[in-house]
Amino acid sequence: MQTRIRTLLSESEWLKVNAKTLTNDADLYAVGLTSHATIELMLALEEAFDIEFPDRLLRRGTFSSIGTIAEALAEIGVQQDAA
Repeated sequence: MQTRIRTLLSESEWLKVNAKTLTNDADLYAVGLTSHATIELMLALEEAFDIEFPDRLLRRGTFSSIGTIAEALAEIGVQQDAA
């Protein structure tokens, strides 16, 4: 799952660094993620994993790192081995 998240981030221009070089707990906002890009990221994740983020997860902290995104996806029901 983290690999898929990194790929989505790497294929975008949302970050100032290559997401493939980041640790799971690296602060995405510190490396360039904006509030607008967060919305685009959320939509890309919803499409990639065929899910919808519930309102309770629509907060800055959910998208602050690859690890927190993976935790939110797992909470929604996405399997860890999802490609």
